Amino acid sequence: MAFLLRHIVRYAAQKIAADPVAREQAARAARGLVKEAKQIAADEDRAKAAGRAVRRAINKLQGN
Repeated sequence: MAFLLRHIVRYAAQKIAADPVAREQAARAARGLVKEAKQIAADEDRAKAAGRAVRRAINKLQGN
């Protein structure tokens, strides 16, 4: 199972590296993840902050 996931990640990384638009989208997504991680780390109740971050991500994926 780990081999398959590693292969998929490597394939995706190669495709992203080859496409400038995809590179920009990946960089933007990484910045968003860093922003979320900083918010979680700064919050007093990290578990609750992590739950809120997951809920925001799910809502964004669902288009809400």
